[in-house]
Amino acid sequence: MDVIEVIRNRRSVRSYSEKPVEREKIERLLEAARLAPSASNRQEWRFIVVTDPERRAALSKAANNQTFVAQAPVVIAACAETEGHVMRCGQPCYPIDVAIAIDHMTLQAVAEGLGTCWIGAFYEQPAKEILGIPEEIRVVELLTVGYPANPPGRLTRLPIEKIVHWETW
Repeated sequence: MDVIEVIRNRRSVRSYSEKPVEREKIERLLEAARLAPSASNRQEWRFIVVTDPERRAALSKAANNQTFVAQAPVVIAACAETEGHVMRCGQPCYPIDVAIAIDHMTLQAVAEGLGTCWIGAFYEQPAKEILGIPEEIRVVELLTVGYPANPPGRLTRLPIEKIVHWETW
């Protein structure tokens, strides 16, 4: 599968089969994240892989009671160990860098036959308590991972003419 095909096949999955995800596949997702670029090569991302059903259920509650978070056989807490570096453009590095790493994982997941869903609707402090995360570490996103229970739906995106400007706005 070439890269554009992987990108076209990526969907947010919110219904997972009970089939466990093989450790080798999880490790390849994490390797894809490790290889992601980051501002000044800071590599501030840190990941916690959660497979324990009770811990996933607790994370589901911390994630606005989204039940599919508990249903997914794997939840990855994407964190940042950061000094709060801000790029010259005024943007903090860590949320962008962690997002790039997560996206690498989501694309690798497609290649592995897995589905994922980014979870931004969660409460950071309860997630930290559930996972024993130190106070100075930021939890940026949660990522559910598993085999989709249903075939992915149709991708809807704006036409390219609506989102691209050449030379000026």
